[in-house]
Amino acid sequence: MLEALGEPRAMALVGLLGGVLLGLAARLGRFCSMGAVEDALYGNDTKRLRMWGVAIGVAIIGSFMAEAMGAAAITDSIYLTTAWSPLTSILGGLAFGYGMALAGNCGFGALARVGGGDFRSFVIVLIMGLSAYAVLSGPLAGLRLTLFPVHSVENIPAGIAHSLGGALGISVTAIGVLIGAAILISALANRSFLQKPQMIFWAAVAGLAVLSGWLGTTWISENGFAAREVVSHTFAAPLGETMVYLMTASGRNMSFAVGSVAGVLLGAFAGSLIKGQFRWEACDDPRELRRQVFGAALMGAGAAIALGCTVGQGLSAFSTLAFSAPVTAASIFAGAAIGLRQLIAGFERIA
Repeated sequence: MLEALGEPRAMALVGLLGGVLLGLAARLGRFCSMGAVEDALYGNDTKRLRMWGVAIGVAIIGSFMAEAMGAAAITDSIYLTTAWSPLTSILGGLAFGYGMALAGNCGFGALARVGGGDFRSFVIVLIMGLSAYAVLSGPLAGLRLTLFPVHSVENIPAGIAHSLGGALGISVTAIGVLIGAAILISALANRSFLQKPQMIFWAAVAGLAVLSGWLGTTWISENGFAAREVVSHTFAAPLGETMVYLMTASGRNMSFAVGSVAGVLLGAFAGSLIKGQFRWEACDDPRELRRQVFGAALMGAGAAIALGCTVGQGLSAFSTLAFSAPVTAASIFAGAAIGLRQLIAGFERIA
């Protein structure tokens, strides 16, 4: 099958399948990072925040069990092979979270909304993708590397479970599964949340979508002619990569990132049709558009610095128990809280 399909298309197909699951989770399960933060801070409702706990727990347990069976080479991922810098996680996460509040969505959430016909979010997708690429490999790349140099790790991968395993002489798999189980149990320890089985189901689906990325790309890397990067879902640089592919497809191969972005759009479109929620929407407020453009630019830059977004660090990196994941996720939450507070306290006065 791999020979007939070709490795680039196979990578894109793996991304597409996982992306569809994430898109469905967003539309049918209301799986959303911005919504989770808003509900927790201003609605006294932690159910959507607990959905992230379920997704993270499932992804961690699945990833470490798959690694133990030789089916997922998570130690080859960028999150464990790049030396962790607390500064990049904190500053990048804060910038991303603040931008997310201004834009009203993260990259993943914006894609899901575009799939439902919201072209206000299409602006967020475009600006965020351009911003991420400008900072990663464009005119601002040199400045980024000067301020936030990137180094490869030596010996022990830059992960919580791998470091604890090496220091204590305990099985890395056991540590990973125990941490994942603790997160999962903590997320489920709420009666009102347990009464929402649909939310729990779609949260688990999101976690399995991340696992599918590790499984699929590992298999292709090990069975293909050329070594391929082992990756899972993230939605910052892949937005820019997808735009580049759409403009240069005749001379450029498909990739996991392109498939992942397309998958979320397809899954969200299908989900919006299933729920009867598809409708065209456009921005009719210049002030709202200004906030969204600025917020999207901040998200793209922040994700480039932190090496991931709410999904990239909050799910994919978390599934490997990378040191960067909890710090970046907490910083994103803090940045979003600051941004929301500013909006509620009267953003218009200082805009």
